[in-house]
Amino acid sequence: MPSAGELTSEEREQYQLGRASFERGDLDGALVHLTRLLETRAGFADVHYMVGLLHERRGDLESSAKSLERAIRINPGYAEAALALVSVYEQRGEFERSRALAEEMATATPRRFATSEDLVDPTTRGKLANLQAALGDAYREVGELRDAIEAYRKALDRCPDFHDIRHRLGVALRESGLPHQAAQEFRRVLRANPNFLPSAVQLGVTYYGLGRTDDAVREWEQVLERDPGREDARAYLRMTRGA
Repeated sequence: MPSAGELTSEEREQYQLGRASFERGDLDGALVHLTRLLETRAGFADVHYMVGLLHERRGDLESSAKSLERAIRINPGYAEAALALVSVYEQRGEFERSRALAEEMATATPRRFATSEDLVDPTTRGKLANLQAALGDAYREVGELRDAIEAYRKALDRCPDFHDIRHRLGVALRESGLPHQAAQEFRRVLRANPNFLPSAVQLGVTYYGLGRTDDAVREWEQVLERDPGREDARAYLRMTRGA
């Protein structure tokens, strides 16, 4: 929010009216007040951000992109504006620009992008973590396992409790020849959520690769006790017993 001390009484009124209109969904009213404020105070990133969202909701994607780009120029670490701009670029068919900005956000340090008040809220933090994890998936698909592992770990720096990302980290670690580290990650997932059965299955696979067949069988049997429909665990057990 703009500092009250930086605004005249008229500008403060425009901001408050614009914000109130924005929050109750009065797009036209909000746009009038906030645009009027920007005529005299063009340096407030969060006002450009709100105007960008308003233009997007009205279907004016070109104006939306320009406003969001201004917000990011003023505050290069404005995560909410950057996430909104990724979406606007994609809606406009500018997939390369959308991908490039998403990748920039995904590879940034945890404090690189922040909200307008320099504090990443949980929703934004989760979106950033998922962007980083998606980058890790892309690296893993092309065999760049070291980069995939780094991307997953950066995602977990933001959101340590995202068990699906930790699970993917475990798989990448095993594929890169680090089964002991992989097992550690799978066990960590299962300590936090014993019902996350994909990690139990993959822990069994990891144990089997380490020659710990009894431990592997125990994991898969426990999976089937919880969910008899897990065909992957059943197939691994058949493979083990047929060996």
